[in-house]
Parts: sequence; C-alpha cells; structure tokens
Amino acid sequence: MPLRLAIFDVDGTLVDSQATIVACMQQAFAAEGLPPPAPEAVRRIVGLTLPIATAELLGEPDPVLAERLAEHYKAAFFAMRARPDFEEPLFPGARAVLDALLAEGWLLGIATGKAMRGLRAVLERHGLERHFASLQTADRHPSKPHPAMIEAALAETGVDRAATSMIGDTSFDMAMAVAAGVRPIGVAWGNHPAEELVAAGAERILGRFEDLLEPADASRERGIVIGSSRAASRTGPGKEGEGAR
Repeated sequence: MPLRLAIFDVDGTLVDSQATIVACMQQAFAAEGLPPPAPEAVRRIVGLTLPIATAELLGEPDPVLAERLAEHYKAAFFAMRARPDFEEPLFPGARAVLDALLAEGWLLGIATGKAMRGLRAVLERHGLERHFASLQTADRHPSKPHPAMIEAALAETGVDRAATSMIGDTSFDMAMAVAAGVRPIGVAWGNHPAEELVAAGAERILGRFEDLLEPADASRERGIVIGSSRAASRTGPGKEGEGAR
C-alpha cells in the first residue's frame, strides 16, 4: 500500500490551548503598558509565528515592540506551564484517532506555529512522542501560510503530496495546504470559524475528531459542514467515500 501522511496542527486542532494563549498574550501587552487585546483578536492570530502574531495584534509597524511582546509572551507561557495546575487537554477523540490512523498504516506529522521546545513539551505531556514521523515548527520555517513546513514533511517522509492531508483549525492551515498541493481538512472546534476555513480552501470540515476516520458522505449525512461551494457543486470534496484518505 502506498504511504499516506496526515499532518496535524497543534493549538486548536489537537490541543485545547485557547485559554492559555489568550491569557499569555494579554499579559504580554500588559507588560508593555498596552491595552490587552480582546480574546477574539488573539484567536485570529493563532498559528502565525509569534513576532508576526504580535505585530498583527499591534496593528502598526513596530518590529522592535512586536519582538518585545513576543518575548513577554514566552515568559508568561513558561511561567504558566510551570504551574502545578497547568492543563492543556487533547480535544475529545484525538488520541484514539491518532492511534487508529497509525494502526491503518498512516504516517503522522505536525506543522505548528509553536517552537520545537514547546511542541516537544506538549507531546511529552500527552505521551505522544512516538506518534509522529515528522515535526515541523515555526522556529525552523517561515510562518504559515507559507508551505515550507508541509514541503519539509513531504521530503522527510517520502510521501506523495496527493496522498497527504493537512488537518487544522485556522485559515492559515488551509491556505498552507492549498499552497503545498495537499488536501486541506478543517476542524470545527478551533480558532477560526468553519466558513473561513472553507473560504481558505478546506475541502472538508470535521465536526468531531472521529469524522476523520469516516467517509466524507457519512459525515455529511450527520449535518457536518463539508466543502466549499465549488466542491459542493461536484459529488463531494476530494474522492467520495474517503475519510482522511
């Protein structure tokens, strides 16, 4: 059987980290005496490389301040992660689906806006260190939606792009997948709404993690939003009858 690759985003896709990200970003702005950004504004930039994300929130060209805010964010995050009550749970069904994909012979990858240090901490916390054949992070690549992370995962695993899916929760993930020529699959439980994922190119939106293992038409029968208007005018997104395939 040909190799198949499923690449996952982390924040908002595998891990429920929204509250942590919002709190740390608001602390970063407070450290500079700036009004804290609204939670919705913070959710808009999840997935971008940190200095680019802080620059977006600033709304003005000040790269020095954006870099300082990024450093404040890191400090706030490290302090929060050291607390005994720190928790960033996996989304329901995530571990079971990852295990099932591995059992079916899939290779798994990560493409995240986190740095490698942060990613390894997440994987270790959840016992997922050995699940992934490729780890691509923001400190080693241009920011999403640049396709560099996916291109590196393809080169590292040797999987054809036609047999690769990118699963993420933001329009940056979907645009990155489109740019790399792999299948964009969105999730409905993350930081960007489903309609924005579709507009960015998502061929399918998962309403729950388990939908990744089901044929697209089975998910559609349960009322899950799937595909763009362009895709919906055909017989369905991708190849009908496939799950993550």
